[in-house]
Amino acid sequence: MEGLRLGGRYQVENRIGGGGMAIVYKAKDLILNRMVAIKVLRSQYGTDEDFVNRFRREAQAVASLSHPNVVGVYDVGQEGDTHYMVMEYVEGSTLKEMIVQHGALPIEEAIRIAQQICDALDHAHQNQIIHRDIKPHNILIGKNGRVKVTDFGIARAVTSATITHTNAMLGSVHYFSPEQARGGVTGEKSDIYSLGIVLYEMVTGQLPFSGDSPISVALKHLQEPLPEPRQIRPGIPQSVENIILKALVKDPFLRYASAKEMLDDLETCLFPERLNEPKLFFPVDEEQTRVVPLITQEMLEKHGQIRSGSGSGIRRTDEEEDEEEDSAKPPRPWWMKALFWTGGIGLFVVLGFLGFNLVLNLFPSVPEVAVPHVEGTEVEQAQQKIEEAKLVANIVEEASDTIEEGIVIRQDPAPPMRLKENAAVTLYVSKGQTPISMPNLISLSRSAAETTLRQNGFLMENVKFVEKEDDEAEAGEIIDQSPAPNEQVLPGKQEVEVTISKGRGFVKMPDIRNKSLEVARLELLKVGLDIGDITEEPTYATERAGIVLSTHPYDPGMDVQKGLAIPVTISNGLYPREAKSGTVPVYVEVLDTETVDIRIEVSDARGDGQVAFEETLAESREYNVPVVLSPQKDAVVRVFYKGPDDKYVEYQTIPISYNSSY
Repeated sequence: MEGLRLGGRYQVENRIGGGGMAIVYKAKDLILNRMVAIKVLRSQYGTDEDFVNRFRREAQAVASLSHPNVVGVYDVGQEGDTHYMVMEYVEGSTLKEMIVQHGALPIEEAIRIAQQICDALDHAHQNQIIHRDIKPHNILIGKNGRVKVTDFGIARAVTSATITHTNAMLGSVHYFSPEQARGGVTGEKSDIYSLGIVLYEMVTGQLPFSGDSPISVALKHLQEPLPEPRQIRPGIPQSVENIILKALVKDPFLRYASAKEMLDDLETCLFPERLNEPKLFFPVDEEQTRVVPLITQEMLEKHGQIRSGSGSGIRRTDEEEDEEEDSAKPPRPWWMKALFWTGGIGLFVVLGFLGFNLVLNLFPSVPEVAVPHVEGTEVEQAQQKIEEAKLVANIVEEASDTIEEGIVIRQDPAPPMRLKENAAVTLYVSKGQTPISMPNLISLSRSAAETTLRQNGFLMENVKFVEKEDDEAEAGEIIDQSPAPNEQVLPGKQEVEVTISKGRGFVKMPDIRNKSLEVARLELLKVGLDIGDITEEPTYATERAGIVLSTHPYDPGMDVQKGLAIPVTISNGLYPREAKSGTVPVYVEVLDTETVDIRIEVSDARGDGQVAFEETLAESREYNVPVVLSPQKDAVVRVFYKGPDDKYVEYQTIPISYNSSY
C-alpha cells in the first residue's frame, strides 16, 4: 500500500498499526494538506460480506459521534476490493505503550485519562453506541496529552436487533465483562467494566486476571474475586479503589448506572475529604457454587466419630465408659419433661413482668414531640420553633454558594420524626457565599475545563461553551473565557462563557493565474493564504518570466484552510524545447488615392486571435509577423481591412505548418 494514492487525494506513506481485521496507514491529504490515518480492511476480507458490513458499521458509528475525545472519521471509500476509512491522525502513542514503558502511572494522571475516556463513552452511550472493546490499545494519547478513543470496529447501536455473532465473544479477553464472557447481551455497563480494568491497569501496572488461555481468563472474570488494587499498590487512595471496585463488580446491576455517574465520581475522587473514605463492600451471593473438601477416614477419627472395637488394641477412656452407663439408664417419662418446661417458662414470664414494672417506676417515661420543619427559614426563627417544640437546637455553620447567610440548609432529624422532649436537633446554617478567584481556563481542553469548574463549585447549567475559528490554537483548545482569570466571582451563581477553538477556518481559493508572482502573493494574503513551493517551467502562454501558470491541486473557487501555503507554477520566460518561432512576411498593398484601416491577427501555439498589428495605412507596407508553433499547434495569419460599414473583413489567410520551413 505504501506509495499508493487512494481516492485521488490520499497519498499513503507508511504503516503505523493494525489488528486482525484492518491495517492502519499514515497518509497525506493532498487537497487539505494535512496528515490523516487510513484504515484499510485486510485483503482477505475485502470480499467477505460480514467483515465489510462490520467495517461500514464502524464508519457509521464513529460518524454519528462528534466529541474531542473520539477519533473523527473524515471519509470512507472503496477502490476495487479495497475498502478504506480516512480518520483523524493522532501523533503520539497508545495507552498500552505508555503503561508498558512506564509501568503504573501517577494517580492524578490515571484519573485524568480515565475522565476523558469516560466522557467519550458517555457521549457514545447517549448516541446509543456501545464500544465493546475498550482497552489501552484503543486509547491514543496525543503529544499534547489529549486522550482519543478509537477502533469502534465491533461497536454496535443499542437499538440494533439484527447484529449477531454466533459462537463468538467480541472484545479482548483481558478487558471484557463477565456478561461478555458468558456470551450474554452487552450494554453500557460492559464498557464501564472494561474501563474499570483499564483504570486498574493504569494505577497498578498489571492486569487483575491473567491465564494460560483466553478461556481461563474468561472464567476468572466470571468466578474469581477481584485482587484489590491497594494490596498491589498501597498508596492508592481509598476513593480511587472504591471507583475500581464499583466498576468491576461482577453483577452489572451493582455497577455505575451510567458513564456519566462514573465520570462524576472520578471528578471528585481526589478531593482531600474523599481520599480516606470508607471502603465499598458489595453483597455476596450465598447460593453460588463453593468447593467443599472431601471428608476422609482420618478426619472422622480425629473428631471422634468412629469408635474402635474392643479388639482394636485401643484403650477406652473413663468418659466413654460413663457414656455407656448413662445410655444404659432407662429414659424419664415424657410428662416429667413437659412439667419441667412448663414450670420454667411460667417462672420466666412472672419474673419478666415484675422486672418491667419495677423499671417503669424507677424511670418514668418522657413524652415524645414532633420535630418541626425549619429548613429554608432564618436561624433565629428556626431556633424559636425548635424551642417551642421543647427540643434543643444545635447550630452548625456550613459554607454554601447557593443559600444566603443565616438560612437553615438542612436539619437532622427532619419531619415526620418524633423525639423525646429536650432531645437535640442539628441545624446546618449557611455561612453565605464566599467569592473566589476565577480559574484560568485558557489553553485547556473542554473536559479539563469542566473538571476545573466543578472542583471550584461552579454549576454546569450556568456554563456556556461556544466555538470560534482561530488561526493559532488547535481545535478543541480554549481560547477565551468570561469572566476573565483571577476575577472575583461567586461560583454558585456565576454565569461563565467559554470559547473553544474550531481550528483554522476555510476560505475560497482566488484565481491568481496569469498574474505576476508579486500580485499573486498579495491576492493570497488578502484571504489568509500564502505562496508555497514555486516551480518554474517553460510555456507557450507568455514570454514573460514570473507569471503564475497553475495552482494545482488547489483550483480557483475551492474551499481551502486558512494559513495554507499554496504551491504555484510560474513561467520561466522560455518556450518549450520543441517550439519553433520566427516571422512571416505579410505584404499589404494600398492604392495612392486612399487610406486603409488594417488588422493582422495570429493564431498559433500561444493562443488564437492574437492581434499583431492594427493601424491605418496611406501606402503599401510589408510586415514581419512573429509566430510560435508546436507539434500540436500550427499557425495561421489573417489580414483584415475595415469596410464602409466600419466592420473588418478578412481578405488574406496565410497558414504555416510546424513541419514547413520559413
